[in-house]
Amino acid sequence: MTTITEDLSKVKPLSQMELVAMATAAGIAVANIYYNQPMLGIIEADFPGQHLVGMVPTATQLGYAAGLFLLLPLGDLVNRRWLIIGQFFILAGALALAAIAPTPALLIAASLIVGASSTVAQQIVPFAASLALPERRGATIGTVMAGVLSGILFSRTLSGFVGEHAGWREMFWIGVPLALLAMALMWWTLPHHKPAASLPYHKAIASLAGLWKRERTLRAATFIQAFLFASFTVFWTILALYLQGPQFNLGADVAGLFGVVGAVGIFAAPLAGRIADRRGPHFVVWLGGMLTFAAWVLFGFWPSLSALIIGVIVLDFGIQGALISNQHIIYALDPNARSRINTIFMTGMFLGGAAGSALATAAWSQAGWLGVSGLGAAFGIIAISIKAAHHQ
Repeated sequence: MTTITEDLSKVKPLSQMELVAMATAAGIAVANIYYNQPMLGIIEADFPGQHLVGMVPTATQLGYAAGLFLLLPLGDLVNRRWLIIGQFFILAGALALAAIAPTPALLIAASLIVGASSTVAQQIVPFAASLALPERRGATIGTVMAGVLSGILFSRTLSGFVGEHAGWREMFWIGVPLALLAMALMWWTLPHHKPAASLPYHKAIASLAGLWKRERTLRAATFIQAFLFASFTVFWTILALYLQGPQFNLGADVAGLFGVVGAVGIFAAPLAGRIADRRGPHFVVWLGGMLTFAAWVLFGFWPSLSALIIGVIVLDFGIQGALISNQHIIYALDPNARSRINTIFMTGMFLGGAAGSALATAAWSQAGWLGVSGLGAAFGIIAISIKAAHHQ
């Protein structure tokens, strides 16, 4: 492998406006993989008797996982500016396809493309890091990640409100100009940037297996975050259906408002960083797993809106705290392979999310909310057990 060493003296430092633009674009991108979750009941009502619709969130998560694996390594190999702009253009087209989809099969196909192209958010994060001054790199990554977390959480509020009052197709139509806006922001603000390595694409992909085999800590962190994220998607996949049930009789707009409640998870990133500095990142991963399990115990044994509100705060703190700390751990493994390490980690995480969505739908149909709570709690226990086994 031939690595191109970055000359930091020639890198123009990011301005605050450029950093905010990148954080905004990253948030807009990642939001698209969550629009369908609060609207799932509304989409199902539009396709009565067609159970395939329940796979739309799973298809989106699988598309995102595939995009992470196949597209993320390109960030080291091509001009990131054009890669990011191109992915936003494809994303806008996929959203338009979802908005006009006449059948569940076409909607699922569009959802796969939406998921894959939304991985542009994970192209922006390392690009921002490479453009930052070394002494500002942590703060820069934190700002862009705050944009990502904001997109994840507020997307549900927006889609729940629009889906309830205008319709699910209208939400996807709204996503089209948002994606084009993000594309324009990146066109105006991103500099051209030389690839980090002159490595053929097939060799970059092939090297992932070697990294996976060599780095035991990477394997542990990936499995832990995959199970924790599965627990996270279990909650958000079923929440709208649970709230629409006879116990609450609430609409998708209320399900979306839980994104606002969960927005406190945005503050978990800097808090996790400070705790990790004092106690180490491994402690925060332990804490994240235990908070995830505790949230599901609360959901299962206290079936009320109060429990949902408290639990979603605890759940988001646990998941986001563990995510930041696991990233802290894996990025220290091999500085020359951070993009590919991130490919492995994020692909595993979102495969876990896709599995969580699929199993949540099955648990809901077979055992209701109690079954869903048991599934979410089990994922938390598995994550804690993997952490324990890794430290033996």
